[in-house]
Amino acid sequence: QVQLVESGGGSVQAGGSLRLSCVASGYTYRYNCMGWFRQAPGKQREGVATIDSGGSANYADSVKGRVTISRDNAKNTLYLQKNSLKSENTAMYYCAAHGPSFFSGGRSYCGWDGYDYWGQGTQVTVSS
Repeated sequence: QVQLVESGGGSVQAGGSLRLSCVASGYTYRYNCMGWFRQAPGKQREGVATIDSGGSANYADSVKGRVTISRDNAKNTLYLQKNSLKSENTAMYYCAAHGPSFFSGGRSYCGWDGYDYWGQGTQVTVSS
């Protein structure tokens, strides 16, 4: 059975940084797309960043330059480094796995929809 367990959330002041982690178990980690998503109060869930097994990353336009997604296949762990946090970044952050992959413009990338496995989420609260 696949399990995704997120950690690293918490309360931070605006301008600060956090690194979220997601440990995957019971899953062929290295062969699939994974991603980070978030859901703010009263809003729909949205994609933040995705990464494929080769490390090719895809970022939402709203976070480019302020987040970095990475993965350690040996540790079955996905990471999200978030810098220059703003109050509007307050949300529940979810890790997801086994999503769609595409190839375009000479590179592969992972999509935003159709992920099969989800973690329980980790709360990030940014205070101004």
